[in-house]
Amino acid sequence: MSPRQRLRLILVLGSLIAVGPLTIDMYLPALPAIVDDFATSSAAVQLTLTGTLIGLALGQLLIGPLSDAVGRRAPLIAGTALHIVASVCCALAPNVTVLGALRVVQGLGAAAAAVIATAVVRDLFTGTAFARMLSRLLLVMGAAPVLAPTLGSELLRWTQWRGVFAALAVFGVLLMLVAVLGLPETLPPARRQRGGPLHIVRLYGGLLRDRAFVGLIMVAGLAMAALFAYVAGSSFVMQEQYGLDEQQFGIAFGAGAIGLIAATQGNVRLLRRYTPQRILLVALLAGTAAALVLVALAVTGLGGLPALLVALWLVLAATGLALPNAPALALSRHGEAAGTASALLGAVQFGVGALAAPLVGVLGNGAVAMAAVIAGGLASALLALLVVARPDQLAAVEAEPVAVALH
Repeated sequence: MSPRQRLRLILVLGSLIAVGPLTIDMYLPALPAIVDDFATSSAAVQLTLTGTLIGLALGQLLIGPLSDAVGRRAPLIAGTALHIVASVCCALAPNVTVLGALRVVQGLGAAAAAVIATAVVRDLFTGTAFARMLSRLLLVMGAAPVLAPTLGSELLRWTQWRGVFAALAVFGVLLMLVAVLGLPETLPPARRQRGGPLHIVRLYGGLLRDRAFVGLIMVAGLAMAALFAYVAGSSFVMQEQYGLDEQQFGIAFGAGAIGLIAATQGNVRLLRRYTPQRILLVALLAGTAAALVLVALAVTGLGGLPALLVALWLVLAATGLALPNAPALALSRHGEAAGTASALLGAVQFGVGALAAPLVGVLGNGAVAMAAVIAGGLASALLALLVVARPDQLAAVEAEPVAVALH
């Protein structure tokens, strides 16, 4: 693959990967406004975030095996169309219950982009090459959370929260054009899975019998839970506890992604010297330590919001190192069923994240609640790596890209 082809692929897949973070994060500055508009509780509104994550998790479990059977393009186009329709309906939702249900459907549609993008990378790359490519794509995934709340807060200058979902529908239309015109089929018929539902069950059974794979997707899911605890709680902590307005929150939230972006791009350089196993272990050790400091700052109030933000940035940086390497190690073990393996990985990530979001609300939506869930997620990820995946027993991943032509 030439540098120009690689750049084009990164841009196309980056657009696909961005749909999930944008769908999740763009409406965050409007959460307090939705609470007031529907005269409901913050915990009830946070369940609309949980609905999106549940949809993303379930959608990937369905779309992953489907894409292994029929190819990548058709499920992507169908899922994007569903996302567009759901976004329009969210803009018209009459109450928080309907909004929550529609967010599940919106998540189902966004799942197509998430799982197909990862599966396409696995179709074309493996091992450290896969980890490097995923790190490049996480630059986009890191930029999307930077832009999403900021875009949302700017939209709220001109419209109400419903306008945010209208904007997501417009983005879905653009994504459809990208999918139709810019993404070739990367899974030729000869490599597609056959056998129907029973074969899909056997595929999932084989994945779940791989102890290292299970451990690695647990690591990825628990690390993602820490990230979603920050996503779910940050608007209430920064706006209600520390008094930031919608625009200030957008800036603060965007600044927090700087550590995540820097870490994912630094991971590319680190992979030239160290194995993904070693980087993952050190990242989780550092992230857990930073999260414990975050808890202490939240409990004592020492240093106020600036100190809290610095600790959060350290946590995000460590998470940015963990997120590319855990999936790379997991998916390198099962290239024969990349879509199914990617689906199970994504389902665990978003499913565990769906549990983390309301947990922050149940614990009170304050800085202490957010910090506690973040610390619990990263500490549990470290434990899963050491006890289940066992980094010393993980086989070295292949260093060269898979020899697959991009037509």
